[in-house]
Amino acid sequence: MTATPVTTAPADWPDVERLFGVRGEPSRCWCRFFALTGAEWNDVTPGDRKKQFRAKFDADTPAPGVLAFREGQPVGWCAVEPRDCYPRILRSKVFKAAGPAVQSPPEDGPEGSVWSVTCFVVAPGHRRSGVAAALLRAAVGHAMDHGAGVVEGYPVDPEVRPKAGPADLYHGTLKLFLDAGFEVVSDAVPGRAVVRLAVRA
Repeated sequence: MTATPVTTAPADWPDVERLFGVRGEPSRCWCRFFALTGAEWNDVTPGDRKKQFRAKFDADTPAPGVLAFREGQPVGWCAVEPRDCYPRILRSKVFKAAGPAVQSPPEDGPEGSVWSVTCFVVAPGHRRSGVAAALLRAAVGHAMDHGAGVVEGYPVDPEVRPKAGPADLYHGTLKLFLDAGFEVVSDAVPGRAVVRLAVRA
């Protein structure tokens, strides 16, 4: 049977709250893992994280991600924001191993022009049905609409890490990003890459 078509849109809070629910990792993390340092993460409860995430939707800034829908129901989320919104990315082993050429802002724009795709959530029953690919396309478009010059991701390569489970694959897979036109700019950490797509000349 052909899957119902997927539509996407910049995220709104009520639909994000519906998708993340009350059980499972999304309802504990509230997409704050990369937005907080290790010490900050340990100092807050899931309820605190939810409040912090909710506040992102009240700020005078672009939505912090995009949603996918089937038949009007939210079935997927992808986080995408300027890279400097994610202090844990900047401190991560994957990012530091990439070296100064990747850590420095690209020549085509200031630091704020680099947007990062950090997290995918796809509802059970909708995985492996094109939702993640639709989310990534929408995330790139959302970043472009708000002035991104480069969109960056940090995917897992299951061929190198065959035991990678959901706790790792929320970054997205390398194939997902390559199929969307991203290029590998660092694979210094085996099984983890830094990938980029230039979206503005």
